[in-house]
Amino acid sequence: MPSEHPIVLYSRVRLARNFSDVPFRSRMTHRHADECIERVLQVLRDEKDVYHYFPMRGIRETQRQKMVEAHLISPDLFKADDRGAALVRDDEKVVLMVNEEDHLRIQGFVTGLDLPAAAQAAYEAEDALERKLSFAFDETWGYLTACPTNTGTGMRASVMLHLPMLTLLKQMGKVTQLAAKLGLTIRGMYGEGSEALGHVYQLSNQVTLGRTENELVEAVTAVATQIEEMEKNCREKACEKDPLAFEDQLERSMGLMCFARKMSIKEFFVHWSNLRIASAMGKNSVPLSVCDLLLKRAQRSHILFESGRELTEKEIDARRSDMIRSTLSIYH
Repeated sequence: MPSEHPIVLYSRVRLARNFSDVPFRSRMTHRHADECIERVLQVLRDEKDVYHYFPMRGIRETQRQKMVEAHLISPDLFKADDRGAALVRDDEKVVLMVNEEDHLRIQGFVTGLDLPAAAQAAYEAEDALERKLSFAFDETWGYLTACPTNTGTGMRASVMLHLPMLTLLKQMGKVTQLAAKLGLTIRGMYGEGSEALGHVYQLSNQVTLGRTENELVEAVTAVATQIEEMEKNCREKACEKDPLAFEDQLERSMGLMCFARKMSIKEFFVHWSNLRIASAMGKNSVPLSVCDLLLKRAQRSHILFESGRELTEKEIDARRSDMIRSTLSIYH
């Protein structure tokens, strides 16, 4: 999902749903799990959109991890290899996770900052399912979910933000406080408990009960817009304070990415972050969409999957560097 937005990589809306006549995930049997998958498959077979079916127990670990790296599935679904499944729409803008924490997690994705469009994609998939299936719903509490924090709308609205200067200038504490005041939270790249690799953070709502879907979308959008302005101001100040040092930092990363022969993932995240800042500020000719594709393709399981065989860490670092050089060769 490559973006052309200077700060926001993509927006996602996730709807948590459970079938009204099946025990929750913690009490379900393998027969229940298979039934949940079959119900979803039967509905989608009649839809005009094409979905690709990925049973977690039927695909290699490398492919499952590759899907996590691309944010198509969660780390929790990755671990549910005995019961879980994913259905990915042809354009990857809608993904259904079956038998993760809930029976169903319906996800809508769009590039850049556009949560209403992400929500609409999720609603359309939900409507197709709800025409033929019954979800657990209470008139007082709303949609019933495995985790109480998701009860209500069952919605998690999130945006993925690239915030290098706020991080380096130690301003993320202020960002976290700003988010918390409005019932939102800041997490790492892969959600709860993960690191902000490449200075990429996930902003999302914490609870869903007592607020409408529109209110949640508006709240996350409003805070994301404020954070975006804070990051832009920090970038401008860094450039004004010492333009030579700032541009030297960005150009050094560009040089290493264009000419290095091996690059660890830790080193990649540092230089990728500088590359994306430079692209966003018009200081190189690399499109932001290319930067965002690099973020996905440089990760370990993507490299292993493309190679088709096991590689040593040294070989992975070399292949990562080969891929980066090849991608950036036309921009220097």
